[in-house]
Amino acid sequence: MRFGVLGALGVWSADGEAIAVGGPRLRALLAMLLLHAGRPVDVRLLAEGLYGPEAPGDAAHALQSQVSRLRRRLGGIEFGAAGYRLVVDPGDIDVHRFERLAGSGRQALALGDHGGAARLLGEALDLWRGPALADVIDAPFAGEQAARLEEARVAVLEDLAEARLAGGEHRDLAAELPQIVAAHPLRERPRGQLMRALYGSGRKAEALQVFEDARRTLAEELGVDPSPELGGVHLALLRAGPSPVGVRGGVPAQLTSFVGRDGDLERVRALLAEHRLVTLTGPGGVGKTRLAIEAATQAPAEAAGQEGGGSGRREWGEVRFVDLAPLADGAAVPQALINALGLREAGLVPALSGPLDPVERLVAGLAERRVLLVLDNCERVVTEVAALVRRLLAACPDLRILVTSRERLGLTGETLHPVPPLSLDGGGPAAVRLFADRAAAVRPGFVVDDANAETVLRVCRALDGLPLAIELAAARLRSLTLEEVEARLDDRFRLLSRGDRSAAPRHRTLRSVVEWSWDLLSRPEQELAARLTVFSGGAALQAAARVCGPSEGEAVELLADLVDKSLVEAGAGRYRMLETVHEFCAERLDGGEREQVRAAHAAYFLDLAQTAEPHLRGPDQVEWLARLDAERGNLHAALHWAAAADPVLALRLLAALSWQGQLRGLPGERIAVAARLLGTIGDEPPAGLDEEYVLCLAHAAVADNTHDRRLRDHLERLADRRLRYPFLRVLRFMMNGPSGGGEVLADPWSRAFALLESGVASLLDGERAAAGRAFRAALEGFRATGDRWGILTALEQLAGVADERDLERLAGVADGMDLGPVIGVADETGAAALLAEAIDLAGRLGAVEDLTRLLVSNADRLVNANGLPDADGVAGADGLADVSRDVSRVADVGWLIAARAEYERAAEFARRTGTPETQAGALRGLADVARLRGELPVARELYERALRGCGRASMGAALTRRRILIGLGRIAEAERDTDEARAHYRQARAIAHEYGDRPAASEATEFLAALEVDGR
Repeated sequence: MRFGVLGALGVWSADGEAIAVGGPRLRALLAMLLLHAGRPVDVRLLAEGLYGPEAPGDAAHALQSQVSRLRRRLGGIEFGAAGYRLVVDPGDIDVHRFERLAGSGRQALALGDHGGAARLLGEALDLWRGPALADVIDAPFAGEQAARLEEARVAVLEDLAEARLAGGEHRDLAAELPQIVAAHPLRERPRGQLMRALYGSGRKAEALQVFEDARRTLAEELGVDPSPELGGVHLALLRAGPSPVGVRGGVPAQLTSFVGRDGDLERVRALLAEHRLVTLTGPGGVGKTRLAIEAATQAPAEAAGQEGGGSGRREWGEVRFVDLAPLADGAAVPQALINALGLREAGLVPALSGPLDPVERLVAGLAERRVLLVLDNCERVVTEVAALVRRLLAACPDLRILVTSRERLGLTGETLHPVPPLSLDGGGPAAVRLFADRAAAVRPGFVVDDANAETVLRVCRALDGLPLAIELAAARLRSLTLEEVEARLDDRFRLLSRGDRSAAPRHRTLRSVVEWSWDLLSRPEQELAARLTVFSGGAALQAAARVCGPSEGEAVELLADLVDKSLVEAGAGRYRMLETVHEFCAERLDGGEREQVRAAHAAYFLDLAQTAEPHLRGPDQVEWLARLDAERGNLHAALHWAAAADPVLALRLLAALSWQGQLRGLPGERIAVAARLLGTIGDEPPAGLDEEYVLCLAHAAVADNTHDRRLRDHLERLADRRLRYPFLRVLRFMMNGPSGGGEVLADPWSRAFALLESGVASLLDGERAAAGRAFRAALEGFRATGDRWGILTALEQLAGVADERDLERLAGVADGMDLGPVIGVADETGAAALLAEAIDLAGRLGAVEDLTRLLVSNADRLVNANGLPDADGVAGADGLADVSRDVSRVADVGWLIAARAEYERAAEFARRTGTPETQAGALRGLADVARLRGELPVARELYERALRGCGRASMGAALTRRRILIGLGRIAEAERDTDEARAHYRQARAIAHEYGDRPAASEATEFLAALEVDGR
């Protein structure tokens, strides 16, 4: 069994089913025993924890009775002289796993392993499902323990921020840390981290303002000045120049030193400062990729003069790296960039997302971002890359692109830097220095001296100064002498000189060295190296063993040998090949064997996806998402191979990945496979694969709305079935509306979603009391399953009916009904708490689009809850008919400033999604604020920008469009243009009717009626 106290108390069986514990006292008792897992707890402490310090005289007997009941339910409780002990492995309890991971993460942080620290600390935080001990917080023992655990959680959040700052994630943290600062205004460490994140994002002035806010808050609340540590950050910012380069997205970490390219590095950095498109050209193995990485990640702040001449400074902002080597089809280039930039898609549901051209998504995602994009290994798809680069540079003025390719793109404005081999002349030639550095890594103590310098130089000359060839030769010093390396190279070149003389000399040299390295491998090593080439993006040890044939023990030894011989790189538990080596080894896998290994590869990743699928709706959701994220390239490769070779396997794999694709916003890269599968399979599903077929149809429908009717029909056929893929419930609800009930609900997650569905249906019918009851029940159901997506979705819906003004409106129609129990909170503070938890969960899931929507909802709440006309103008004709009357009241109030800050934060996240309607929601909120402040021209411009971003035929875009039209109508009223106002309100009402939103339709009708009453 597994146990959880980081959230509501939870107990789960080995297969993930929730186990009921009992009433509040039993749950509190179990929680105390879990906090002391493996250690006895004194009877008196348990009694006081359950009944308080003034426990009744028979508390010991009552405790014994409670223990007996708990033992009957769960077993494993022992009694001894020291008290009661729960016999359970601490590793099965979330709080103890959290403390272990947090300690390991801090140790890694102290040792400078920032990537490892971030991973461990992130895993620790992912164990939290909500406030600790949430459902037993009223027990006497719980308050102190919950406070201790919350303090530990916040400390881990701070440590994680520190690790991520060291990893260059300044822009992301600049958007996330304000939430932590707002929740803990007296903690100075997150304020200092926010200052550093803002500075690293190019926002120095805002960073300095954070310090001033801290100074004021500490003085007002505690009567003290900022600590020396926070003051030190402030002083460093005052002394520093403009903000440095920040984010390094997807840039491969380098495991070796950078040798012999100082002149090239300086030249490339200077070219990037002056030009927006720089291409590094040269043969394979010459070092283009490494030079590009070093140039991008060591980019200087100095840059070309600004318009009109003169010198200036210009920060490059984010660095994003995209390896295009795995792509065989140029049409996949835009999607590869979308993935690298972290641009999410709305999901599989066509009614919500609709088709969107990937190039336009890239433009939307890059238009207002300062980015240096590194496109590596473009030679296979050079035509498509050239067309895309031309479009992006034209549309995105703050974008710079660094390309590596064996040939130029051929675009106007492209600046070339041919990358030469390493120098073989002069004092201390660069090639010799590289050989010495790499040789010392495999033979400690190796140095180039007078005795061997000439031999090393001859070896480097024989290798034409090509870095990869030199590294492969140096790696042989583990088992050969320097003289043996030289002799074997001489033999190899003499043999190969009788081969193909038409190839470029340097290409022949590199291939010769790779082939020489291959011939020195044992037969098992050769077999493994060849079979590893079916992996895309590297392989974990277990995957390599399962797919390639050897046992896991044998695979460890063979992979270690391949790493030692520089044919395979190892890092973060994965093994990968350099592209040049990969090409050579792939040629050694004949057609028949290749198909067998690819089939084994696809079968392995189908098994992984099917194993992961149910976990994506449970407490281990984040862990399994991370595992699938790491295998994204392999899952993609398996899906594409199976679509042609084994359509049934492809159908199963696509279905198993559907919920992961929804959570991660990844359907775009699977659309083409889905369309191809439908063409192969036809109009009816294979026997026993009805659900898989419908999920395939849903993928295809994302880009082709002609599939909508078939999708709706097939979803209805599944209406009364026990579903193996509960995600189909989500699809059916989004496509066909709320179900009428009667389905066989196979699992707790489906039952929770059915309650959420019922609540939305009640809300659309204007029955908010019923909706509140359903949302609360759904929230409890999702908490029991541990699904963060379900929890945050239920929290968001519940917050929507937890607004005090909505409750007041309902009071007149609820016939005296007590609405407090319906939603548990009846004020603005309650809604804030619900949304805060939802925002936190979205951040942990990496659900950027959900996070953006929640930030907008939170800002809307601030507007709606302050007794002034809300973002939709709900107050009617007495609200802003004369805007100037209200400006003096709202222009500078704190809540309006806070709302604007929240909308701006949402807009920052929205730019990262690249989805226009996501950006439109944030812009709509900023327009609402400008309207409430009386800045009507600014508001109109923002509304019109938002309107351009939500023109697609989708539910999400339509609902945003309705709110924009209401806002434009309010502006028209203020400007006394009743015809324009009437037109906007009528359009808004039509949208509300189309999507069955009765309250929204009534709102627009009220505005229209008010115009008629006023005779306007």
